[in-house]
Amino acid sequence: MLHTAKPRKLALAIALITAPTSYFMPSYAQAASASPEVNIGGAVRLNYGWRDYDNDSNGKFEIELFRIDADVSQDKWYLDAQFRWYQDFDAIHHAEVGYKVDENNTVIAGVTQVPFGIAPYASNSFWFTGAYYVGLEDDYDTGVKWQTKGDGWNADLAYFFNAEYDDGARYSRYSFDIASTDERANREDGQVNGRIQYQLGNHTVGASAQLGKFINSQSQDKGDHWAAGAHYVGIFGSWKVSGQLMQYDYDTEESLGTADHRIALSAFEFPFDIAAKATLSNLNIAKTFTYNNDLVDSITCYNEVTLIDPNDRSGLAESIQNVTGCAIAKGGLYTYVDWIAGKNMWFVGGPGVGIEQGPERWRSRLNINIGYYF
Repeated sequence: MLHTAKPRKLALAIALITAPTSYFMPSYAQAASASPEVNIGGAVRLNYGWRDYDNDSNGKFEIELFRIDADVSQDKWYLDAQFRWYQDFDAIHHAEVGYKVDENNTVIAGVTQVPFGIAPYASNSFWFTGAYYVGLEDDYDTGVKWQTKGDGWNADLAYFFNAEYDDGARYSRYSFDIASTDERANREDGQVNGRIQYQLGNHTVGASAQLGKFINSQSQDKGDHWAAGAHYVGIFGSWKVSGQLMQYDYDTEESLGTADHRIALSAFEFPFDIAAKATLSNLNIAKTFTYNNDLVDSITCYNEVTLIDPNDRSGLAESIQNVTGCAIAKGGLYTYVDWIAGKNMWFVGGPGVGIEQGPERWRSRLNINIGYYF
């Protein structure tokens, strides 16, 4: 008995060690578990830029971006994340975890896109519309979101605790958020968003609403901000027409640093002022030409114009941005050729958005972006 017991114990130990993991799992866990599907992608982009208000007559050609995308799905769960490295800084673009309750409902948490305006964004160009530069297009914040859809309609409801980085003094970010500067030490402090869209044939109409607070770190006072918008997208054969009308409003108080009807935003390493209250209108027209040959799959040409009109004109002035260009696609290779013209407009020689820059004049720049997306 003594001699036979030891080999039996040894055999049992070996069997347990070599048994598959599923041997120890409850039957319900085995049924619920599925192997995750993992996809890794990314992009590399080169950029040439020439500005008529710069001393460099040759322009600048450089590596603009390297990014990594991760997409993981398992059962009803998924992960979608993207991180970006630019020339001078790196930043999160988005990082969200989602649960697909059923075919019509999804719950999302993390750094996710703010539902406001045309989904996923209004622009056809690399440059985006003027709404992007006041934080109302392709913005990403940290919170929770519910997406639902029915027969011809879809809706989003979200609460955001703060911007993607809960630090108004961090300017190295992709999204345009409230910034903390020496004059205006503010940051975002909670925000509710809702959007509904209805599609009838080739036409989509929608409405968006946003209500939130911001806090001043010097006075500890809180201010309110809100935005509302109506939007439309129409497809007419190879033509696409889209338009937006928006109103945004930030509280203007001495204790918030906004008594001069300005508030600071930041992105891409720089803070700048925008008009605290303004009406934004945007109209985009695009046409797609399909080729499907060895060199080109399609070319989409467009014109996008945005007018931002401050509601108070004390030291403020309307900003205009017009982007004319074409996007050339071949497989994973996308090339944007854009001519950007603007007046009182950030990134086109202006001091901010809605901020008077002295003698009014148009400024322009040529931008060519070549990217391979994999």
